[in-house]
Amino acid sequence: MSRLSLSVGLTMLLAACDRNEAPPPTAPPEVLVLTASTQDVPVFREWVGTLDGSENAEIRARVTGYLVKRNYQEGAVVKKGEVLFEIDPRPFEAALAEARNQLAQVKAMQVAAAAEVERDTKLFKDKAVSERDLFNSRQANESQLAKIKALEAAEEQAKLNVQFCKIEAPVDGIAGISQAQVGDLVGTGSNVVLTSVSTLDPIKLVFPISETEYLIAADYLQKALAKPLNEREEFIELILADGKPFPHKGRLLAVDLNVKGATGTIVITALAANPGNILRPGLFARARIKTKVLEKAVVIPQRAVNEVQGTYQIGVVGANGKAEIRPVKAGPRTGSNWVITEGLKEGETVIVEGFQKVRAGAPVTAKPWTPPASHADASAATPTPTSQPAAK
Repeated sequence: MSRLSLSVGLTMLLAACDRNEAPPPTAPPEVLVLTASTQDVPVFREWVGTLDGSENAEIRARVTGYLVKRNYQEGAVVKKGEVLFEIDPRPFEAALAEARNQLAQVKAMQVAAAAEVERDTKLFKDKAVSERDLFNSRQANESQLAKIKALEAAEEQAKLNVQFCKIEAPVDGIAGISQAQVGDLVGTGSNVVLTSVSTLDPIKLVFPISETEYLIAADYLQKALAKPLNEREEFIELILADGKPFPHKGRLLAVDLNVKGATGTIVITALAANPGNILRPGLFARARIKTKVLEKAVVIPQRAVNEVQGTYQIGVVGANGKAEIRPVKAGPRTGSNWVITEGLKEGETVIVEGFQKVRAGAPVTAKPWTPPASHADASAATPTPTSQPAAK
């Protein structure tokens, strides 16, 4: 019995010892890292603008009449001087013929009046007519000459009215949708504007900037405007609604005269080549301008930056293999990378993936991070400007 009790006691003692034995140490968490590098990063500013034709013309009926023909295809390219619409010319041709007949009659009457003046002048010298008779004949002749001038003006107006029956394009460009149909009475009421023509190559970009931005850039703007238009630098990028930059950059065209009191902005215009008339008036586009270049800026992938209550943190692996949680200040973004303005130096090892698994002062197993193909493509793309980094 005592042997059995001793055996049970030994078994229980061994079991207790097994329970108190310390567990094996856990391996340090694995993280993916890269070495912080520097590069020159351009800093951009953007303003939202709208596109407009470089020249815009409303096509109006200048005489009142019935529309008999539309000669252009809506949405097609038209040339300056091309006839777009025709108004029935017959009433105006009849008015021209009447004006010419009236002018001919008065000219004939003036010839007779001039002959009367010549005859009375001779008779007055011979004292055959009175001075009053000579004065009256001269006045009659002057009256006919004045009527001739008035009727010549009326004839010229009648000629113009006949010409106005053919409505021409005043500029090269794209003709819009017709606002009147054949048979409509145009030139009166709401049927004055028939269509519009806009020159789209080059296209105009219109965007507002603040008073402060204008004052900062005033000297540069004045120097640029002092040059002929074709010698001005093409430095304004057009970022379209799909986020892609337009292939052709714009050059400064003009700065508006006044600052808008309601918004505190002043309007800037730029011209950009638009082959094929791809861009159309009314489209939105962002004007992107490079304002400066950050030389030797420390750049790391965006995914390495973590937002914590409005601040930004990164993980850094020290020379001893231990992790450090470090606050940083983030600057502009370039592609999929961010510029770190404070808190990180070139050559330090930054945790790109696995930040959530580390604790400050704890060892980690660092392995090199390989950028995915999409990240590499984005980094090589045109820099994307932001005043503050986006929240992660």
